[in-house]
Amino acid sequence: MPSKPEYNPNNPVIAVVGLSPKPERPSYGVARYMQERGYRIIPVNPMHVGAHILGEPCYANLYDAAKALAADKQKIDIVDCFRKAEDIPPIVGEAIMIAARCIWMQLGIVNEPAAAKARAAGLQVEMDSCIKIEHALGNLHGIL
Repeated sequence: MPSKPEYNPNNPVIAVVGLSPKPERPSYGVARYMQERGYRIIPVNPMHVGAHILGEPCYANLYDAAKALAADKQKIDIVDCFRKAEDIPPIVGEAIMIAARCIWMQLGIVNEPAAAKARAAGLQVEMDSCIKIEHALGNLHGIL
C-alpha cells in the first residue's frame, strides 16, 4: 500500500462521497490531486468499507467518518460528492449532522432543494463544479 502524502493541518479535511479505489475513475483522480496538494482525503463509499483508498480507511457514511476523525480531534470540513443528483439529499442531511462547512457537488451534479437545505443550515454550497479544476485555477471559494 503506498504511503499517503503529508497533509497540511491548515487545509480543510475533505470527505469524498463515492470515492472509487480505481485510479481510472474521476473521483480517484480528483481526490489524489487534492491529497497531493496537502488536503486530507477521507473516503466514503459503502461498497469499500474497511479498505484503504489513497492510504486512508474508507467509511460507509459521513457519520462513521466524522466519529473516527473526532477521536483524533479532527473534523470534516468539505463534503465532495461524486454521486447522482438524486442521491444528494441524504448526503446533505449527514453533512449538516456532522457540522461540515461546505457541500460540494461535482460537475454535472445539481440538486436545488438539497442545496437550499444545506444553505439554510449554514453550509456553503458549490454545485456543478469540480474541486480539482477550481483549485488548479486558484478559485478557492473561501473554503479551500
